[in-house]
Amino acid sequence: MIKVKVLMISFMLVFFAGCFPSSDLNKQEVLLQGRTMGTTYNIKVVIENNAIDTKQVHTGIDALLVQLNQEMSTYIVDSELSRFNTSTSLTPVAISVGLQRVIKEAIRLGQLSEGNLDITVGPLVNLWGFGPEYRPNTIPTAEDLLLARQQIGLSKLVLDGNKLSKKTASLYVDLSTIAKGYGVDLVAEYLEEKGIDNYLIEIGGEMRLKGFKHTGELWHVAIEKPIQDASGEHRSVYQVIIPKDNAVATSGDYRNYHQAKDGQRFSHIIDPATGKPINHKLVSVTVIHPSSMTADGLSTAMMVMGEVKAIDFAEKNGIAAYIIAKTEHGFVEQSTVKFMQYLK
Repeated sequence: MIKVKVLMISFMLVFFAGCFPSSDLNKQEVLLQGRTMGTTYNIKVVIENNAIDTKQVHTGIDALLVQLNQEMSTYIVDSELSRFNTSTSLTPVAISVGLQRVIKEAIRLGQLSEGNLDITVGPLVNLWGFGPEYRPNTIPTAEDLLLARQQIGLSKLVLDGNKLSKKTASLYVDLSTIAKGYGVDLVAEYLEEKGIDNYLIEIGGEMRLKGFKHTGELWHVAIEKPIQDASGEHRSVYQVIIPKDNAVATSGDYRNYHQAKDGQRFSHIIDPATGKPINHKLVSVTVIHPSSMTADGLSTAMMVMGEVKAIDFAEKNGIAAYIIAKTEHGFVEQSTVKFMQYLK
């Protein structure tokens, strides 16, 4: 296949340039790493003539991501979002610029996808054991599902400028389908403010790329083969893409899932229409878009739809998307016309 220098894996495999001599000795690639939102981040920046203090940049990135968590985490009990979720008040409250930005885009994508992306699906996520609450020992009953479904719905969430309110006291917002993508965009904006225009950012598998490696090559990204292996030990490349100055997000059901004692497997992606984990042949969706936040949300919405509806939705809306479905004879991939320009 393709010769690579270093291979790093998250939900996607990312090709980073290795530590080999550059054709331009004044340029170097610096790797900045850390943890955020329950996962890791890996950022490659290209610096010329040591003109930028990368330690200071690293400190700034960490500060941004800490603030993001404090605004949007459902695992931090005193985060801005957690306080909104636990409040039973229906009175509009002023929210931060970041939270407003993410919720506004989530609502837009929810409407665009006809409810397949729903950030109020938190009670169902928790019910199936994929949220901050404990993992249940039994499969939710029909009564449990009915009660949880009565608590959700984007129409029950109102954003008016910087004011956010609920129509029902029990409404619970979960931004896990879009927040990591927003984090990537936030870091990209920060790097560009610092005069860094050649970078690769990856947070928990969501990415954004711009410019070139220090060798003058475009960044390459590899889509992972969707093997159902929760341990993550058996990973391999399925397709290589060159996203150019764009973000890349992949959503899949082959890593994060629960398995019942009877062997039944439950995906972490919940279908708001049924209240249950998705159960179809689509196993992976990759979306390329200028915004990582948007790509993140779209890839999740399309995973909920299933392979036929997902590809139709992407073509109709001009989305650069690549899907992988499982069959009795192996995997089958499809891409939209807009995605084809990025294939290696």
